[in-house]
Amino acid sequence: MIRRRSTPWIHRSSRTVMAAIAVIGVLETAYLTIAKFTTGSVICPTSGCDKVLNSPYATVFGVVPLSLLGCLAYLSIAILAYAPKTVNPDTNKGLHTKIENWTWQGLFIITAAMVIFSSYLMYLMAFEIQELCIYCVSSAVFSLSLFVLALVGREWEDIGQLVFTGIVVAMVSSISVLGLYNSVKAPPVTVSKPGIAAPLVTTTSGPAEMALARHLTQIGAKEYGAYWCPHCYDQKMLFGREAAKLIDYVECDPKGENSRAEICQAAAANVKGFPTWEIKGQFYSGTKSLEQLAELSGYSGPRNFLKLR
Repeated sequence: MIRRRSTPWIHRSSRTVMAAIAVIGVLETAYLTIAKFTTGSVICPTSGCDKVLNSPYATVFGVVPLSLLGCLAYLSIAILAYAPKTVNPDTNKGLHTKIENWTWQGLFIITAAMVIFSSYLMYLMAFEIQELCIYCVSSAVFSLSLFVLALVGREWEDIGQLVFTGIVVAMVSSISVLGLYNSVKAPPVTVSKPGIAAPLVTTTSGPAEMALARHLTQIGAKEYGAYWCPHCYDQKMLFGREAAKLIDYVECDPKGENSRAEICQAAAANVKGFPTWEIKGQFYSGTKSLEQLAELSGYSGPRNFLKLR
């Protein structure tokens, strides 16, 4: 009599474990997403979590929180991991087998992409933001665990096809993540030109001012002004010297330092006075409080600004 080989425990339990990890990931990223849209602050033993959450790298295209995309990815994994259980293999074996094979492919592709994204985000956290976020680290551990379970959770018949799929996913994910964050890392383009410099900004920026300035730069906001304009100086003083350097400031007077008068001329129909803000295609004249700029730009980070107006 030929004894039937028993199914390894990892093959029997892998989907259950993956679904459990994915549910934890959904809860974590949902919490981060809610915090991003509301207070901009999370419960954390260090200040690193808030700094990472409100950094320019925490959003995609300056609008969509990265945690929301993570939540959708974890939710997809939970659904794919559980999907075969909705079909009884005893009564519909063919459909059950098709769902098993299809969902394993989906689980491998999604978890492989998550590992690529998580690896790059760990690099950003360590070398660009230089802060520790326990939520980001735990999410990276979740992603790696899910990927390992996707590899060993079943017996893959065509290893060559699996390797080829993995290479394609790695290439597409790497290109995507570099494309998404290239614009965040690139500072506003300015041309060094001699000219009359504006008065030095003497106030100091806080974390909230820095976060708002990064957000405005990330979404492409511009401040049109002139070196002699007292209201422009007031606007810079509200931000503080560190944050003011991050703003995409357009000097409109040809005599001013680093003048970009040609950009002002192109926007002359909308720039009637200084300063004028261009935010998401709309123009707003006059000195704006940081609260006003936060509202106009859709900023959702901390608002404990040092200097109120």
